[in-house]
Order: sequence, then C-alpha cells, then structure tokens
Amino acid sequence: MAIEIKTPRGQIIQTTTKSGKVKAELTWNRNFAPTRTANFSRAQKFVDSEVLRYCSALIPFQTGMLDRSGKLGTVIGSGLVQYIAPYAAKQYYDTAESRPYDSNRGAKWFERMKVAHKTEILNGAKKLV
Repeated sequence: MAIEIKTPRGQIIQTTTKSGKVKAELTWNRNFAPTRTANFSRAQKFVDSEVLRYCSALIPFQTGMLDRSGKLGTVIGSGLVQYIAPYAAKQYYDTAESRPYDSNRGAKWFERMKVAHKTEILNGAKKLV
C-alpha cells in the first residue's frame, strides 16, 4: 500500500486487516531538510578543500602563482574548483605530465589526483553526510 503524505502536518491512517484495526500516524520531521542541507554543505566544503590540498602537490611549480590561483579562484563549498591564472589551461592541457625538478608535478593534475585520492575524499564526505 503506497501512502502519500500531503502536508507537513502529517497524516493519520487507519486500515483493517485480518488481525483487526491498525492505526498509524505519520509526522513530518521539521528539522530534516535544514539538517541535511547543513550536512551536504559541510561535505561539499570538505571535498573542495581536499581537492585543492591534494592537487597542490601535483601542480607545476615555478613561482607558486598557479597553485595560489586555485585557492583565489575557488569559493570553498561552491562545488567548483577554478584555477584563474591566465596560463592555467595551457599548463593543464598542453604540457608534460611530469617535470625534471619533480616527477609528480605536471599536466592534468586534477585527473591524476582523482586516481590517487578519490576514495579518501569520498569516504571523508560520507562521514560528514
């Protein structure tokens, strides 16, 4: 039997079975939506900050401005991590995936970070939700 709760005030349902009458009262949890929204916001902030943190070790480094442009271009909790340096796209797509000074630093740092740390980030976000 499908039951639809029509109003936030809840609903009382009575039905008769072979054993007799059954009465159920369904009530709306007023704190459900605000609590879930807060938990999801906290998890999104966690994911955004972890992406920036793990990517930091993989970004090509000369002056450090490319890494800082990610921190400046990202609003933590928005779900959008942006590297706003004018040369960020060229460094991401059109360069080698390693550097002579550090074999971990190079192109496609986000994709490489996902391969290495996706499970850790997802598990951390699950704990917050």
